[in-house]
Amino acid sequence: MRVAGIDCGTNSIRLLIADSEPDASQPREVVRRMEIVRLGQGVDKTGKLAPEALERTFKVAEEYAQLCEEHGVEKIRFVATSATRDASNRDVFVDGIEQRLGVKPEVLTGDQEAELSFAGATGAVQNQPAPYLVVDLGGGSTEFVFGSDSPQAAISVDVGCVRLTERHLAQIEDDASNPGGDVSGAIDAAKRDVDAALDEVAKRIDFSAVGTLVGLAVTVTTLTAHALGLSEYDREAIHGSALEADRVLAAANELLMMTRDERAKLPYMHPGRVDVKGGGALVWARIVERVRAAREDAGLELGPIVTSEHDILDGLALSLAR
Repeated sequence: MRVAGIDCGTNSIRLLIADSEPDASQPREVVRRMEIVRLGQGVDKTGKLAPEALERTFKVAEEYAQLCEEHGVEKIRFVATSATRDASNRDVFVDGIEQRLGVKPEVLTGDQEAELSFAGATGAVQNQPAPYLVVDLGGGSTEFVFGSDSPQAAISVDVGCVRLTERHLAQIEDDASNPGGDVSGAIDAAKRDVDAALDEVAKRIDFSAVGTLVGLAVTVTTLTAHALGLSEYDREAIHGSALEADRVLAAANELLMMTRDERAKLPYMHPGRVDVKGGGALVWARIVERVRAAREDAGLELGPIVTSEHDILDGLALSLAR
């Protein structure tokens, strides 16, 4: 069956057209697209989706509708995440998407989002010990799901690269080394936000029991490209890569402390994400540090950290076939 999964998050809207079978562990990719629309622009402050953000999103939705028609898609599933959960005018968004794609968007709960991400990611994790902690680091929220063959615990927290940047880091993005700004104070405040969220996650998930930490989404994949020293964004090189924690943390700190101009020059950096990549790197670093510390407190080591290019889109494709 040819299906399409569309994931509309705080920062981007992504499409996967794939051929999927009911018993398959992974769908067969036909088209994969991602566009930056920044739907969550200002939602944390205003509580509403901005008109210009809706316009950008609807424009891309029309392009995706055309692609689905051209490729003979039989079923579409459109899901929306943090920004639309938080917005008071989310009905405008829902109606606009239904008009353009013919399907009603599903505004996922954090648990639903995490389960789909787990299904997509773990189908691609090879030769790594279970149980897995799959972390989908988005723009407005981050989803954690823990399990082996299926999810055993899941939780979503309102910490993401866009939300954290807007709250704490926007003022240092132009020049992270600017001595006139309170760089360390802003970073410390952002860390406190992430750590408080991880305290909530730890009530549901035992970090010391994690066999393999798996990271998803563009923040993690771009950070992995940086750690690998790639000359361009290479999905095949990134997907399934397993890096030691120290290497991941070093790359995260470099991205956090770069200026916006320095990040923009990186050959694997998406131009629409330059200003939020420092915040995303900070979130991922705190997660890696927290899981490693829990393992060490239990007398265990944290193995390599795996990056997956397969995520909620792949989970959506599998769900449509099943």
